[in-house]
Amino acid sequence: MSGKRTLFLDASPGERRGAVLLDGQPERLFLERAGDPPSLETGMRGLARVRRVEAGLGIAFLELDGGGEAILSFAGGGRPVEGAEIPVEVAAPARAGKAAVARIAPAGDAPAALSLEDRLRAAAPTARIESGPDARQAADLAEEAVLAVEHPLPGGASLAIEPTRALVAVDVDLGGASGADPRRGSLKINLLAVAATARLLRLKGLGGLVVIDLAGRGHDGKTLAEAVRVAFEPDMPGVSIGPISRFGALELAAPWRRRPLSEILLAADGRLSARTVAFRLARALEREGRADPGARLSAVCSPEVAAELRPLLTLMGPRFDVREGLDFDRLRTDIQAHG
Repeated sequence: MSGKRTLFLDASPGERRGAVLLDGQPERLFLERAGDPPSLETGMRGLARVRRVEAGLGIAFLELDGGGEAILSFAGGGRPVEGAEIPVEVAAPARAGKAAVARIAPAGDAPAALSLEDRLRAAAPTARIESGPDARQAADLAEEAVLAVEHPLPGGASLAIEPTRALVAVDVDLGGASGADPRRGSLKINLLAVAATARLLRLKGLGGLVVIDLAGRGHDGKTLAEAVRVAFEPDMPGVSIGPISRFGALELAAPWRRRPLSEILLAADGRLSARTVAFRLARALEREGRADPGARLSAVCSPEVAAELRPLLTLMGPRFDVREGLDFDRLRTDIQAHG
């Protein structure tokens, strides 16, 4: 896919965030958090212990080396033995309500686990990895885009991306962008929407069945199919593209390659998790500390956020502390300066 990719690596207490921008828009975000197990992604290999075998179902439940669980199908033969260690490869990562899926690793050397820097370079091998304030801004931009539902397109159009249990629904809204020639205007917006959808699915870590409700009527199927192939080229192999239905819906299937980032950033109630709030608060303390080097700074937050923040403060120095606001909910925070 054409376009300029820029790479950014932001480091803050207990967390590193790698962001890839495509023509200035977020395309990928990688998170590395202290205390979290390594991120399971498709293709990763390692040893697993067979915890339980369900012979009637033809599946085994595994405990993965380094943490996490997975399901292995042996319906084709080769029933594993409970308690044994076997080499496996991740076929699909875990996500909400679904365990990771593993398969017996093929013969040969196991691929080395990629560092965050390696994962960034894989997106743009010749680009330099930027750090500093620009990296902080890029990572923040990417994180906000991960959590957004509606995303603007040029001319007042927009698209909304909403994952459900069955599929990822994408709605393209022309807004006021159709212009004097509605058919030509809708084609232009649909082409932009296809490119944005591919970029945003990579950013959010979404896969499976994707249904794009295109704008307008009388779609140019050949032009749009080619646009989809170009937009999803970085995700190949594995993307299957269907024809446009008579209702104006374009369907495709993309492989799940990593856990959706919203599941890392959000709690079960759909709001930012205490851990995510703590990382954001630590970054805010850093920012305030640079602006006022002589001040002692206290973060005021809910008890659950305070519990996540305290280990991060040990990395920041003695002039930072945390105070529990018993009437604070998880999303309410404050920073107070002393002297």
